[in-house]
Amino acid sequence: MNKDQIKGRVEEAKGKVKEAAGVILDDAGMEIEGNIQKNVGKVQAGFGDLKEDIKKDN
Repeated sequence: MNKDQIKGRVEEAKGKVKEAAGVILDDAGMEIEGNIQKNVGKVQAGFGDLKEDIKKDN
């Protein structure tokens, strides 16, 4: 597991929590911010996965 995978999954988890808090608190801004953070984390984790796949192929 590389840095991008770990950081991406952490950001994804933080985004999910923030999104859920936004729903509970009826705060649309927080919900949207959490959704964006979650998706950024997914992209970063995906990038890390890709780097690992490339490393394994070489």
